[in-house]
Amino acid sequence: MLKEALFGSHHDFTEGDLNRAIVLLAIPMILEMAMESLFGVVDVFFVSRLGPDAVATVGLTESLLTLVFGVAIGLSMATTAFVARRIGEKDPAGAAETSFQAILLGLLISAVVAVIGILRARALLHVMGSTPAVEANARYTQVMLGGSAVIFLLFLINAIFRGAGDAALAMRALWIANGFNLILDPCLINGWGPFPRLGVLGAAVATTTGRGIGVLFQLWAISSGANRIVIRRQQMRLNLPVMWNLLRVASTGIVQFLVAMASWVALIRIVSSFGSAVVAGYTIAVRLLVFAILPSWGLSNAAATLVGQNLGAKKPERAEKSVYRTGFYNMIYMGLVSIAFVFFPGVLVAIFTHDPAVSSPAISCLAIFGLAFTSYAWGMVLMQAFNGAGDTMTPTLINLLAFWACQIPLAYWLAIHLGWGPRGAFMAVPIADLVFTIAALAVFRRGTWKQQKI
Repeated sequence: MLKEALFGSHHDFTEGDLNRAIVLLAIPMILEMAMESLFGVVDVFFVSRLGPDAVATVGLTESLLTLVFGVAIGLSMATTAFVARRIGEKDPAGAAETSFQAILLGLLISAVVAVIGILRARALLHVMGSTPAVEANARYTQVMLGGSAVIFLLFLINAIFRGAGDAALAMRALWIANGFNLILDPCLINGWGPFPRLGVLGAAVATTTGRGIGVLFQLWAISSGANRIVIRRQQMRLNLPVMWNLLRVASTGIVQFLVAMASWVALIRIVSSFGSAVVAGYTIAVRLLVFAILPSWGLSNAAATLVGQNLGAKKPERAEKSVYRTGFYNMIYMGLVSIAFVFFPGVLVAIFTHDPAVSSPAISCLAIFGLAFTSYAWGMVLMQAFNGAGDTMTPTLINLLAFWACQIPLAYWLAIHLGWGPRGAFMAVPIADLVFTIAALAVFRRGTWKQQKI
């Protein structure tokens, strides 16, 4: 089973043993997300040697990129839902048609992001509360935002693979991208061998180049004819009805993730008022958080594929059962992560820094964030179940409730009004996560997502 999961197969996920289906999808999806999380951890590991201002540049730029990720992930979730539903209906041509329209949309949006990022990088950092020393590294931000096309394509084409059940292909694309990033990062940052010494800019060049190489692999795979989804020449055309239908579902999906990720932008804006050292510590903690959570997100993606394909095959009971089964597995994984974050945060932070001004807020952040991981594990799976069904509006409303009606006002009140400082801002996160999960479970049990038509 492990070999089949890693090398790929043409398993029918609407039939047979459900545990086997979850394993075949979840293993490559978890490894895919683990590779995605390594992008951030590798960058911070090498950039942290350049000082707090360099780390703060990465952290503030990452906060800006969360908006880009929000659009890319929202569009990706809609793409996965459509592709999975068409595959469940035994309509691979329809899945390929939708896939090409999703790629076109991603390229159009990324062009707008690139222009804004290249022309207004310094101004964007200033809005985020950066210091002049951080703004001097604006070229890092220009490269990261200017190369947003590779971010969109990497997310979208992997969403196509996941929706079709070709999770092993998505995993390989991230392995390739991260492998090149891992090699190029220290070379371009430190000027090893024939490479120029670019400092923090080298991290941006390495990451963008690695992602670009991963996209080349994806394009080869999706046109080779050897997998479930094959985009043929006759499908490479603008199809406005299909694009509009995709955009209709994707629009609320995009808002959903923008709502969630913009809340993190607002949170770091609150944290930045306490200085670059605190921002640097928060950045290290969030990178470790992302590294731990993205595999859990990969497991949640398995639920989205199973829901989409089984609803397409007219098997809603099997779809519901797959969500509860996946949520249980996710809770076990996140429970183990919670133990590490709550009881051993200092050991994790010491990998990146020994500066007390930076490590102290990072340790506090990790310990507090880890308190709600077991409940958030269920929330992640439930959100992906709604998205896999094509119901992107429900998660959007729940995100508004948890993150904007709860997390941000509470973070400001605790950190600024009560004077608790960064620790107060951090404490708002596990409280909001608990609200998020309770609301998601209450709506999921109503079962209206089973009637969603896309």
